[in-house]
Amino acid sequence: MQSGFLAELAIGIAMMLVVEGLIYAGFPGAIKRLAEQAIKMPDNTLRNFGIVAMAIGILIIWLIKR
Repeated sequence: MQSGFLAELAIGIAMMLVVEGLIYAGFPGAIKRLAEQAIKMPDNTLRNFGIVAMAIGILIIWLIKR
């Protein structure tokens, strides 16, 4: 792997942490309610949401990089 790739990966992880931090800091009550609801959701629903979120992320990266 090239160091450029690792730098972009680190930037991507850092940006994810920034966005997640903003959500937790801005809406702590909503996050707690969402966590309670997530416990009640079937595993397949959460898995499908994760797959869709990954696909959207890959699509966004592809659109930016092309």
